[in-house]
Amino acid sequence: MLLGIVAGILLTVTVTTVLWWPQRDVTYRSAAPSAVVYPDEAAHFLALVHEHTLSGRNSYKMVIGRDPGASYGHWVAVDAVLGAKGIESTTWTESGVRVRFPTGHEIFVPARPFLYGR
Repeated sequence: MLLGIVAGILLTVTVTTVLWWPQRDVTYRSAAPSAVVYPDEAAHFLALVHEHTLSGRNSYKMVIGRDPGASYGHWVAVDAVLGAKGIESTTWTESGVRVRFPTGHEIFVPARPFLYGR
């Protein structure tokens, strides 16, 4: 009886974990052109990350920073409707990066938050 209860609890925890464990997909990547030089003199990258679970939870975030693998940097939440449509273009300048979506929406991220390895 006790073994059955423990097995049931373990099965419930396992199924819940699998359903809610987030999967991450990078759906867009951009690199600052070499002509744009920031004060930290590092290369900078932007990625749109789609995080989702088997249970249907979805979220989109942009990460901007030094890591081309998009594992750390300055994170910016993006509305799910915009994120699902993807990014149309990015424009890198010394003052920051402007992101344009196919819907006509734009997000400007100043350079300061993503400089010096943040």
